Formats: sequence, C-alpha cells, structure tokens
Amino acid sequence: MSDPVTRAAELLKGHRESIDRLDAILVYTLGERFKHTQEVGRLKAEHGLPPADPVREAQQIERLERLAREADLDPEFARKFLNFIIGEVIRHHQQQRQE
Repeated sequence: MSDPVTRAAELLKGHRESIDRLDAILVYTLGERFKHTQEVGRLKAEHGLPPADPVREAQQIERLERLAREADLDPEFARKFLNFIIGEVIRHHQQQRQE
C-alpha cells in the first residue's frame, strides 16, 4: 500500500492529465467556433450587415448562463467568457468589413 503523499501525487497527476486534455478540447473547439464566425463576418461584410448583433448576443449570453447553471458552472464566469469571445468576434468582423 502506498503512503498518503504518494497517493496524493498520483491523484494530482491524474487530475492534471484530465485538465490538459480538456484544455486541448477547449482550444480546438474555439478554433472551430472562430472558423464559423469568420464565415459569418465574411457574409456580413459582403452584404453590408453590421458587425455586431446585440439581440443575438443577448440571446447567446442568456443561453450560456442557463447551460452554465446546468453544468454547475458559475453563470457570471460563463457570461464574462462569452462576452470576451463576442468582443473578439466583433473585432474580427470589423476588420473584415474594412478589408
């Protein structure tokens, strides 16, 4: 039987490996998401639509907060995270519009 410190180190290693896998999933998922938002930005630019859509953004924030509560994640954190992503998407859309 291993001592408590060794057991804790093994558990810690397992958790860190899971975190690393989840971080990779997050990065690849964000990459896929941004591919779609770039296409949205291209369509908006081609058709003279505004880079931001406040109604859609509010709906998405409300949806993400609900999903966060279901996932036992702080809805405030989820809202801040989505607001950051939305800000980046709008910035990209503005750049596409200028090009």
